[in-house]
Amino acid sequence: MPDNELLDRITTNPKVMVGKPVVKGTRLTVEYILNLLAHGATTTEILEEYEGLVEDDIRACLLFASRSLESASFMPLQKEIA
Repeated sequence: MPDNELLDRITTNPKVMVGKPVVKGTRLTVEYILNLLAHGATTTEILEEYEGLVEDDIRACLLFASRSLESASFMPLQKEIA
């Protein structure tokens, strides 16, 4: 699936989850899906838990996060110790 089609699966609306990006048609935030993945949940487990969610929705969350970080700048919070 092309990137633009994946990203169309993510939407924001100030009236839904305080405007956080969500999977279209759900109240599942991108942040929540990424947190599940980060804590070891598999795609299969997530899909089994949330009826109506499809694998492309999870891919869309990953792509959205990746694109969101492309233009971000980061500054170290503390000086590195050599």
